[in-house]
Amino acid sequence: MSTVYGDDEITSLVSASSPDVVVIDAPLSVPRGRSDIDDRTGPHFRKCDLELRRLKIRFFPITLGAMRQLTKRGISLKLKLQGLGFDVIESFPGGIQDVLKIPRHKDMAGLLDGLIKNGLNGCTNSDSEHELDAATMGYLGLLYLDGKAVALGDPGEGLLYLPKITC
Repeated sequence: MSTVYGDDEITSLVSASSPDVVVIDAPLSVPRGRSDIDDRTGPHFRKCDLELRRLKIRFFPITLGAMRQLTKRGISLKLKLQGLGFDVIESFPGGIQDVLKIPRHKDMAGLLDGLIKNGLNGCTNSDSEHELDAATMGYLGLLYLDGKAVALGDPGEGLLYLPKITC
C-alpha cells in the first residue's frame, strides 16, 4: 500500500495498476441547475446528497467552503482518468462504513476490525486513517464489480455508490 497526493501521481499509479474501476473520494458532479461549482445561484444538493440525508448518512455538502475545491479537483481527476479509458465512480468512506455498520476513522481500531471482518486482511499493519479509508474505497470498488453496490442519485446529474444494504 502506498500514499500519493498529487493528481499526476494518482494518474500514474492508476495507469500502472490498470484497475477495472476507480473509486474517487470526492464529489464528481454538481447539483442540476448549477453551471459549475462556483455558480451560487442553483441548488446546494444533488439527488444523491438528498438520498444520503434520507438514509441519515452524514456528509459535507459540496457547495460549502473547502468542498468546492475538492469537487473541482474530483471532477478534473475524473475527466483525466475517463480520458485514459478508466471507469470512474464516486463514493466516500464514511458512507460506506456507515452502511457496513463499522466505525468511521475516529475509532481506528474499530474501523480496522470492521474491515478485517469484511475480508480486507491486507490492511492489518496500517496505522493511517487515510490508508484505511482508501481500503474502504477499494472494498466498494470490489462490491461494485460484483454487482453488490447501489447507485444513489440521478444518472444525468451524478451518481454516488454505496454497498447494497442487506438485512
